[in-house]
This record gives sequence, structure tokens and C-alpha cells, in this order.
Amino acid sequence: MIDLLLEPLGFEFMRNALTMGVLLGVLCAVVGSYMIVQQMGMMGDMISHSVMAGLPISVYLGLPLSVGALAAGVLSAIALSGIESQSRLKMDSVMALILASFLAIGTMLVTILPGANRIDLIHVLFGNILGVNIADLRLTFSITVLILVAVFSFYKELLFYTFDPVGAQAGGMPVRWYYLGMVTAISLTVVANLQTVGVLLVIAMLVAPGMTAYLLVNELHHMMLLGTLFGALSGIMGMYLSYYLNVPSGAAIVLVSFSLFLVTFLLSPTQGLLTQSGMTQQLTQQLRRIWR
Repeated sequence: MIDLLLEPLGFEFMRNALTMGVLLGVLCAVVGSYMIVQQMGMMGDMISHSVMAGLPISVYLGLPLSVGALAAGVLSAIALSGIESQSRLKMDSVMALILASFLAIGTMLVTILPGANRIDLIHVLFGNILGVNIADLRLTFSITVLILVAVFSFYKELLFYTFDPVGAQAGGMPVRWYYLGMVTAISLTVVANLQTVGVLLVIAMLVAPGMTAYLLVNELHHMMLLGTLFGALSGIMGMYLSYYLNVPSGAAIVLVSFSLFLVTFLLSPTQGLLTQSGMTQQLTQQLRRIWR
């Protein structure tokens, strides 16, 4: 048993990947908890796709991909807020439009801008955590520390803004700046996840650990702490499954995270599907009808 745990650690790429998985588990759980309680889950999906528009511009200007991705993600959220506040359109419709438009811009720029066709779209879409290096770890570590410090410093204000944005605005809080800070944190988290699980799977890592914790606790800080544990555990277990089963690492991490959520959804002491007496009786009756 010990050998099974220690064997992957003999490879530098596995040590880097495991470290990255833990960092992203912590980062996604903290940011994702705020997304869940503010019902911003689909905004994370919009931003994760919108960052594609900034990648070819970064390549053309000779900048790191993370710079263009961050700029495009924040710009898409600002565009969403502007359109939604200045029209009668619903937010979900505006999200769909911005997501498709920014994705189309990125696809077009890849073919137009010189050198942009060097971008590995498969890598961007699905990630490659086994290819992370020390520079990637430093970037993700810096983003994680930055967001944790910001959350710790402004926790009371963020708590007020999260659960009562109207009251926060009436109380004189700069809610627009808090909104901008939130979408910037989401964009930074997406940037950190590009190397790992890619654009298509990042939304699962953003919401799954927090959703799992949400079924077990009632306080936001407990939700973030427990979600951090679930996120880190998903990263570690996913990497070991990827190593021994020879399956894609990003997908393995996401599926482990979903499995933890599914178990909690069924067995949560207070909200579990199978632990609620009324629901258990209904399921038992339905099963009896099937077998008759």
C-alpha cells in the first residue's frame, strides 16, 4: 500500500502535478464558495470561455497567455454588467451572447493575428497538468495567496455584500468595486486552471468542492474550509487515478470531485437524499412497486 502511494512521487512531473492539484483545490473552493452563494455559477462558465479571446492577442504582443486571459475574462464580466444594467434583458441571455461572442473573437483572431496559430487549442480546452513546471506553480501559488489574503482582509464586507447586496449598497459600500473584485478573482482562478483542467472543465472545479461543502455546513467560512479539503482531496486522488489507470488527469480530477459531491448528496446527515426519512420511505415504496 505504501509503495502505491510513494511510487508516483519518484517523478518530478507527478510531484509538480500533485502540488498544483492541491493549490487549485484550495483556490477553487474559496472562490467557488462565493460563486455558489451569490448564484454566479454560470458566470464562471462564461468567463472561462471568454478568456479564449485574449490568448491570441497575448501571443501577438509577446505577452504571457495569462495576461490576455485575465484581461478578456474581466472585460467579459464588465460587458455583462453593463448590458444587463442598461437594458431589460435577463442575465442568462446576456451571458449566452457574451460567451459565444468572445469565443468567436478568439477563434477569429487565431487565424488572423500572425503567430497566434501556435496556440494549442486542445491544451487550452482540456489542460495538461502533467506539463506544469516551477514557473506555473509559482504563478498559481501567487494567485492563491493573493486571493486568500484579500478574502481574509475583507471577509466581513464580502459576507455582507454576498448575502445582502442591496443593503450593502444602501449602506454606502462600493458594491461595483466588490463586483469587479469578484469577477477578477474568478478570472484569476480560470487563468490558474488553464494549465490543469482547461477551459471546458474549469467550471466543475470551481463549483463542485463548494457545492459538496454546502450540503454539510451552514456557515460560509465553514463552507470554504471544508470545500478546500474536498478540492485538495480531488486533486490528489485524481492524479493517482490518472497515474495508475492511464486516463486524462484533468478529467480524473473533475470526476473525483463529482463523486465526492454525489456521495454527499446521497448521504449528507441533514440534506442527503437517502438520509431523509420521508424520501427514504418514498424510494422504498417505489422499489417495491418495481419488483412486484
